[in-house]
This record gives sequence, C-alpha cells and structure tokens, in this order.
Amino acid sequence: MRTVPSTSSGSLIQDPVGLEILWTRLIAIADEAAATLVRTSFSPIVRESNDFSCVVFDKSANIIAENTIGIPSFNMTISRTLGHLLKWRPAERWRSGDIAITNDPWLASGHLPDTTVVMPVFSGDRLLGWTASTAHMADIGGSIWSADTRQVYEEGFRIPPTLLFARDQPNELLIDLIRANVRLPEQVVGDIMAQVAAGQIAARRLLELAAETGIDQFDDFAEEVCHRADASMRRAISAIPDGSYLGTRELDGTGEEPIRIQVAIEVRGDEMTVDYAGTSAEVAMSVNTVFNYTEAYTCYPLKCALDPSTPRNEGSYRSIRVIAPEGSILNPRFPAPVNARQLVGHCLAGVCYQALAPAIPDRVIAESGSAPTLLVVVSGAWPDRRPFTSILFINGGMGARPTSDGLTTTSFPSNIGCGSMESIEATAPLRIWRKDLVQDSGGAGQFRGGLGQEMELELISTQTAALSLLIERVAHPAAGIFGGGSGAAAHATLNGRSDQLPKRGRSRLAPADRLIVGYPGGGGFGDPQRRAPAALNSDIAAGLVSETAAGQLYRQ
Repeated sequence: MRTVPSTSSGSLIQDPVGLEILWTRLIAIADEAAATLVRTSFSPIVRESNDFSCVVFDKSANIIAENTIGIPSFNMTISRTLGHLLKWRPAERWRSGDIAITNDPWLASGHLPDTTVVMPVFSGDRLLGWTASTAHMADIGGSIWSADTRQVYEEGFRIPPTLLFARDQPNELLIDLIRANVRLPEQVVGDIMAQVAAGQIAARRLLELAAETGIDQFDDFAEEVCHRADASMRRAISAIPDGSYLGTRELDGTGEEPIRIQVAIEVRGDEMTVDYAGTSAEVAMSVNTVFNYTEAYTCYPLKCALDPSTPRNEGSYRSIRVIAPEGSILNPRFPAPVNARQLVGHCLAGVCYQALAPAIPDRVIAESGSAPTLLVVVSGAWPDRRPFTSILFINGGMGARPTSDGLTTTSFPSNIGCGSMESIEATAPLRIWRKDLVQDSGGAGQFRGGLGQEMELELISTQTAALSLLIERVAHPAAGIFGGGSGAAAHATLNGRSDQLPKRGRSRLAPADRLIVGYPGGGGFGDPQRRAPAALNSDIAAGLVSETAAGQLYRQ
C-alpha cells in the first residue's frame, strides 16, 4: 500500500497520486469523526437517523473534506457558520482547547434544533485547520418541533456564538443553561459532548497526518483540491447551453397564505445564477427557510445532477450564485419562525430540476415524495412520568430517474435515515403496528416513481402526549416529468378521522389513540406507455402495482 511521502505541500500537489491519497485520507478523517459522533451519541436522531455532518477545514476556513454520508445541507451551512464565528472571534484570538457552539438559525443551519460545534486545530502555537460538526438535538426547549409557531422565540433555546470550552475548560454556566431549558437534558448534552469528541478525534488525526507527511499547513493543498472541484463543476455547467431556464412549484401553503416557489436559472459560460425572485414572501408559519439553508439545498441538488462524481468541498459551489430576495420565504428576516424550514427548503431540488429539464433531460429526476421529509413528533411522559420526545424520520419515495425507477422510501435531497422501529419503541411509549409499502403510490412512467409507505402507531402511555405533524404534499403530490405521472399524496388520520388533525400543527395524542400517516410516492419519468412489459409484470408480481392501475395507466 502506498503512503503519502514526507514532503512539502507545494511538491505534493504536483503529484496526482499523492494528491489523491491525501485527499482520500482527509475524507477518511471526516468519516472517523462521524463514526465517533455516532458511537458516542445519546439520541436515536444521531445514532439511528444520521441527522448530522462532520467536516474538516484548512486554516483559512475552506472546507477540504466532508464525511461521506453527512446531511447535505449541513456540509454547506457549516462553512457559513465558521465564517460568522470568525467575525465574532477572529482567528488570532482562538487558542488550543477552545470550542465554540451556536444554533442561531441565521448563522447556522436554519433552525434551533441543530447545534454546530467548531474547534481550531493547533500544531504548537500554529493554527493548522478547523474541525466542525452539526447535529440535530432530540429537543431544544420551547414548543416541540412543529410548523405552527409564529416567531423564532417560541421555537426553543437560542445559543449565540459562545465558547463551550475555553482552553479545555468547560463553560459550566452554558451547559447548566442548556440542561435547564430542554426536556431531555441527558440526551441533548450527551450529543453535544459527542460532537466535541468527534471534533477532537478529527483534530488528532489531522495532527498525525501533518506529522507523517511533513506538511506544515494545508492551505496550498486545500486550494488545489478546491480548484479541481471548481474546474470540474465549471466544465459541467459549460456543457449546458447558455440561456435562462424557468421553473415554478406550488406548495400546500399554510392555510392562511399560499406558497409559490419560482426560479430563474441563468447559465452563462461556466457560471450559473439561481434567482428566486417572484417566490412567496415570508409567512407567519414556521416554514420560512433562512438563506444558508436555501443556498445549501439549491447547490447540492445541482451538484448531484451536474457533477456527481467529484468529492465535494468549498470549490464545488464557487461557480453557482444563489439569489433570494430578503423578506421572501427563502430569505426571511429575524425573528421569523423557521422551525420547519425543511418543508420548503427540500422542495427546491424539484423546482430547479424542472427548470433545467429541457437543457439536461438525461441528468434530472422527477420530484421526490421524500422531498420534503415528513415528520411525526410525539412528546410526553412514560407512565412513571419520565419525559420522552420521539421524532420519526420516515421517508416517501424518490423520483424516477432517466434510466431507472425511483428508489422506494428513500430520502432525497436530504439523506436522513428512518432508523429502526424497535429503537422508537425502546425509547418512547409508542407501539408501531405496521409500516408498509403503499401499492400504486409511485408515479406511473416509463420509469416508475419510488413507492411511499404507510405507518400506524399507538400511544401506550397512561398520559396524553403532545403530537406535532410536519406534512407537505397533501394537495400537491410529487410531480412526474416528461409525461410521467404524479406520485400518491400524503395523508394522515387519527382514529380514522382526518378532519380534526392539523397537518402542520400541534394536537394531542391520548392513550390508545391510533395515528396513521401515509408518506407520498415519487413522480414518474417518461410516458407510461413506454414502460417495458417485463418491468410492469415484475411490479405486478411483487405487489408494487395493482392490475387495475396497470390497466388504467400502462396498458391503454
């Protein structure tokens, strides 16, 4: 096995093999940090559902490596957060053992449940780089995670940029304040300390790599890999004909205000501008999407479509400019409510793909029923009055692709995991009666959309619990593309009724209540009449498509 030779960074970047080895080693460091976070975390959200990311920066705050399966939005927002932290505390003021934390939505990943932890990496007195992670907490106080808040003040405990550790000494006052303001202090503080452990292991490995290779700083290397990522993305953009490409999508709305996403993607040479002028103004419900999150979930799906093979880093997005008018739902002003920002932010992939479909029909997919992620949050107490909060991350179907069916019950553009139902039942007084694929839920097409699923749960505590649903695609299911059909819509019932159950709000779950939630299917790709007979027959045999739907949609 070839190892990286001891050399200066200047000579290393001239060696393509050595450069690739070092780049891979840095990604492995981010992956080891992620493994540390998972193994030391306290909550199922991190341990089971993958709701976190870990990244490595050079000393100039350029991302040079991300963990392989991190949440895509976090990977981009973390760099924005570090930029804000360096304005708050310039690099020369940081010392070894300092660790900062914030969950401010406008500085970090868009809502209060996500905490970002950042630490410098020093070799002696010399700053070598930075490590950071973002993770979703099991609770952050305030209202439970919901979509019906009216100001960010209601949504939980907001941590401005603050030192969690100063020269290895913990900020006990801050830790006590966090414990005092959350429902699950052991899980929350435990997960924050798991983020600290993840950063420390990444820092240790960076120092080991620097000692092994003789590299005294990573900036030259970082600039080289960022340049290569930038060049790769620019080549992909250059292959798109110059022009302006338009897309629009109507979302379910708040019940008081409609929500419309409108985009104009301007391609000129090797650069792209994504302009959301004409999109709805910020709303009174907490589906507003801060600009960091808007930018992240615009750039990531474009990266997936245009340049999927090159590892992501700071250079991946230099050729893409994102514009969202201040005061719009995609760039709201403080203190707008933002708790459920994913209900809008995840839908940006679909509208961008719709816009670009005429130019790159072989690179885009139909809309996904898993965009946005639909959530069920139950918070209450066990019979012995121990508090619990359970967040069910269950996915709908992914949109169909140009050459194959959509993936069933798969998250996109997020990559949140469902986690095991056994873990849900072990950590909350809930019984999951069933979680089944829904026949005919994938949109018809030459390539069928991924199937959604239906979940039924019961509260088995002796005490009533709070229930929050965050549901989209009831009125506007995931659309097909190039003649493909829409996927099945989302639905929810409580004890067989849906009329009194708010789809984007809080209600109550009484003992023995039965909640059923249907997660939507993905849209289809292409004319259903062109579906291969063997593929259709296989779907029927597997129970994915009914004989009735086959006759009505595919065999006309």
